[in-house]
Amino acid sequence: MIGNAAIDETVSVEDFPRPGASIFGRALSQDLGGKGVNQAVAIARTGLACHLVAAVGQDPRGREIAARLAAEPVMAQLIALPGVATDNSIILMAGHGENAVITTRAAAGAMTPDHASVALDKAASGDLLVLQGNLGAATTAAALQAARARGMRTVLNPSPLQAYVADLWPLIDCAFLNEDEAAILGGDARLLSHGVAEVVLTIGARGAALVRPDARIEVPATPCTVVDTTGAGDCFMAVALASAALRGVALDARALRHAAVAAAWTVGQAGTVSAFPDADRMRAILAKG
Repeated sequence: MIGNAAIDETVSVEDFPRPGASIFGRALSQDLGGKGVNQAVAIARTGLACHLVAAVGQDPRGREIAARLAAEPVMAQLIALPGVATDNSIILMAGHGENAVITTRAAAGAMTPDHASVALDKAASGDLLVLQGNLGAATTAAALQAARARGMRTVLNPSPLQAYVADLWPLIDCAFLNEDEAAILGGDARLLSHGVAEVVLTIGARGAALVRPDARIEVPATPCTVVDTTGAGDCFMAVALASAALRGVALDARALRHAAVAAAWTVGQAGTVSAFPDADRMRAILAKG
């Protein structure tokens, strides 16, 4: 996993503000976050070995991230960059359960192609490389190219969307997208035509779909009470990948069902990483058919 690391600060609001408006909010939580960290921690809690490489600044937020990751089963390698602020996210959680996320990317954007290549020095054929949309274009491309040279399987969640992702599809084996991202990128059929082997679409309360050139597998969402949707997509992706990897199979309906249960648990709690199922609950989820 090469991704970003951040501290998430969630503020509860009645509704999202209009331009120029000043509104009241309530501090809801402060948690370990960043899409890279989210996915790495969720994968590691399933029992699948996960090595995370991420950049932070030499500041209190960076030290807090290091301390919090030390309590997780993930193998974290944090690159402390001088003169760069550690990334953070401000999450607005509306009364109807939806959220809006503003993420800084000074540290993630400062990672270089050399950082990415070195991160994969010990990777082996068949290992997974998981990326998100927070890194720069050259660094993301370098990571994918290095992974392909080592025979790794490449997985991308392109959120937050950046224009350069359109050039990377031939290097990606699997893409995880939500409905809005898929629409912006031209739909799953377009991605498949550009070389992506499979696409996983998360479609909110309607569940998820695994789409390949010759098949489409749909899995319903697990019913739940929505408290906070932050990180649910990251948890879904991580658990789906881990479920399949731990069983030594390709992504399948069972992996998506496991992911749906884990994501439902996540949205029923406040916070980001702290809302994910812990290791014991992950084991119970993965034991189901």
